[in-house]
Amino acid sequence: MSHPHTFVYDGDCAFCTKSAQFLERHVRTTAKVVPWQWADLDALGVTQAQAEEAVLWIGADHVAAGPDAISVLLRRAQWYWKPFGWILALKPVSWLAWPVYRLVARNRHRLPGGTAACSLPQAERDRLRYGG
Repeated sequence: MSHPHTFVYDGDCAFCTKSAQFLERHVRTTAKVVPWQWADLDALGVTQAQAEEAVLWIGADHVAAGPDAISVLLRRAQWYWKPFGWILALKPVSWLAWPVYRLVARNRHRLPGGTAACSLPQAERDRLRYGG
């Protein structure tokens, strides 16, 4: 199956990986769900810095990040997920979603499935992994 869209997440974070696995199992979407560490970011037209910053929805002519990316993903899923995506896209909700997203991102190592590695910047994770 060809994937016209890609949803990119942090594959080094256990919380993010568990969330992505939930998406793959329960939210059928047109997107290929892939960790940014395994994605060809250049081919997708995004940078590593963008991928480290937030989850990304990447389409042919549109890139969305964080809760905006989640909103697009939900709007392109089964009918019963679409209302959640539209609600998340509403201006008052989307304005509030970003601070909540940042709060979760900063504390993902404390959430179910999270590990201490989730709290480290990518460069630090690479140093630990590769002894650099």
